[in-house]
Order: sequence, then structure tokens, then C-alpha cells
Amino acid sequence: MKKSVVFLYFFVVLLGTSCAQVPDKGIHFPKTIDFTVEPVITGIQNPWGMAFLPNTGILVTEKSGELILHNNGKTTKIGNIPKDIYARGQGGLMDIELHPNYKENGWIYFSYASSAGDQKGGNTAIFRAKLSKNKLAQTQLLYKAEPNSTKGHHFGSRLEFDTDGYLYFSIGDRGDRDINPQDITRDCGKIYRIHDDGRIPKDNPFVGKTGAKTAIYSYGHRNPQGLTLHPETGELWEHEHGPRGGDEINIIQKGKNYGWPVITFGINYSGTKITDETSRPGMQQPIYQWTPSIGPSGMTFVSSSKYPKWKGNLLAGSLSFQYLERLVIENGKVTYREKLLDGLGRIRNVRQAPDGFIYVGIEGKGVYKLVPKS
Repeated sequence: MKKSVVFLYFFVVLLGTSCAQVPDKGIHFPKTIDFTVEPVITGIQNPWGMAFLPNTGILVTEKSGELILHNNGKTTKIGNIPKDIYARGQGGLMDIELHPNYKENGWIYFSYASSAGDQKGGNTAIFRAKLSKNKLAQTQLLYKAEPNSTKGHHFGSRLEFDTDGYLYFSIGDRGDRDINPQDITRDCGKIYRIHDDGRIPKDNPFVGKTGAKTAIYSYGHRNPQGLTLHPETGELWEHEHGPRGGDEINIIQKGKNYGWPVITFGINYSGTKITDETSRPGMQQPIYQWTPSIGPSGMTFVSSSKYPKWKGNLLAGSLSFQYLERLVIENGKVTYREKLLDGLGRIRNVRQAPDGFIYVGIEGKGVYKLVPKS
């Protein structure tokens, strides 16, 4: 593989709500840092998810349905991928996450759009498997959302383990906004929590509620494509797509209602109103909302010493405007924003790897590493 280093210089945008916020007077904010962008894996059309193996290998999901292992400069396609992948529109093989005790048990977790079931179309499913001789083995289905739909959008779906070993995953509203998100007896438009083997935790908020989908942890979501744990508080942070405007960053709390579509800062794609309400008692407010929409996908907090000026900052990819966004968080509020990788491509995912470097998945290009200049 031919390697090249692309030198990019980045700038802070201070224009309105679409790109940046001007910091308050008297508050010091980290300055941008100079870094290079180094290609790691090229030739991938849609690198949806990334997982970093203990042996320095990287597993990458390709939305079309391929799982790729990159190690020591060599790229290998992994076999025995589920045959029921519903690769349509925004659906396909999506996120990937290692078990927190991967070194001991070898479990790898996946989200994908599955066509399994009696109805036409597909819906989001979660499974786990082990890697054996460049194939998936011991595959176990953990959750399958119902019903299937032939709509090609709003599958979610990110995966994240918390510090207690629970697995969280997101499923979008599947385009049925007036039916799914506010109804806890239906899948879709939710954040879910399960044990690592698929069992439902007894203290999930809707256990014992008649007809409820008991894996649900929070509801009233549109299309969550970012999940990450805060490295200090352990809180689960999420972002989700709004329609025209109203992309949100939320801190996910047990049993809470995040409002979609009853409250939103967005409007219909046609320009008409969805609702006059941006708040309502009993519904959670986002800690931040993007208007116009950036199309957020992938998110991670920076905790690595390789980027000391970015520690504690949140990184989120933008599909719509094709950049990586750095957000400074102060007392639970976004106080500053910076564009990175502007125009390099649609940022599908961003992860901080065990080696401390930030890796980004860019549609049509592949996986790249951000290397600070000394």
C-alpha cells in the first residue's frame, strides 16, 4: 500500500450557529494544534465502524456488507458474515465494538440492518461473534427490532459498553416518526441496554410495564448515530440527526423521554413546521443543537496525552458539511467549536484508539490517523 502524508492546516470558524460559537470573554480555550493526516486503510467506500484489536489490528465494517481486518499493512476480508444483511439506503453492516474483556473472551459486537422476519424490508439487529481464522464464528443474535420496513433510512445504530459491562445500542425511528419514538411498546427511535449476552437487565426502566419493549433505556429519539462514554463521569453521550436543523447532543438518562417529534428545533425538509414546541415538561432538552444540521455521525471524547490541548473535548463527524468538529465542553455546555479536516470528505466515524491516536473513517476514502506535529 502506497502511503502518503497530507498536510492540512485548520482554522476556527466564528460565523453563526452553523460552524462555530464565539467564546465568552474571560474564558481561555485551547488553541488548535497542527497535525498531519496519515492514510491507514484506503479504498473503503463507507467505513461505518472501527474496532481496534489488542495486536494492533483494526476491524472495519463496510456498510455494503464486508468486514475488513487490517494488520501489519495487510488487508483481509473476514468471512461468514450474516447472509441477511439488508443493504439499502442508510442500512447495511454498521457499527462494531469489542467486549471490554475481549482479551479474555474474544467477543465482538455488531449492529446491522437485518431482513430476518416475516415482513418485507429490514430493521436493526445486534449480534456478537468471535474471530477465528479470518472468519466469524459462534455467531449469536442478541436483539432484532420489529417490525421490518422497506424504508431505507433511520436505522441508527451505534454500540457502546459502559463501565459496568452493559451494552447500549441505538435504533432510529425508521422514518415512522409519528408512530415509533414515543411508544415504548414499539421498537425504533430508542436507546437500548442489554447484558453482554443479550439478557434484559432487571433494573431497565420499563421492565414490568405492560407491553413494553423491556430492552429500552430511553426514548423519543430520531436517528442516533453517535454514542460514547464520558471518560471522567461515565455518562453516556449521544448525538442524533434532526430533520432540517435540530441535530442534537444529549446525555442519556434512564427512562427519559428526549422528545422527538413532539419537541424539536428542526423543521420538515419541505420547510414547513413539525411543531411549535422546542420544550415541554417531562421531556429532556439537548445540551446542544446544530442548526443548520451538520449530519453528525460518530463521536468520541479526547482523553489521550497525544492531544493535550484537546483533552476533554468532544469530536463528531459531519456528513452534510464534510468535516470533523471539535467541541469544547464547559460545565455541560458547548462553548466553542472548531472545524477540522474541512472538505476532506463525509466523516462517517471517529474513534480514539488504544494507541492514543484519533482515527477517522471517511466515505469514499478509508481510515485516516491524526498525527500531531512535534
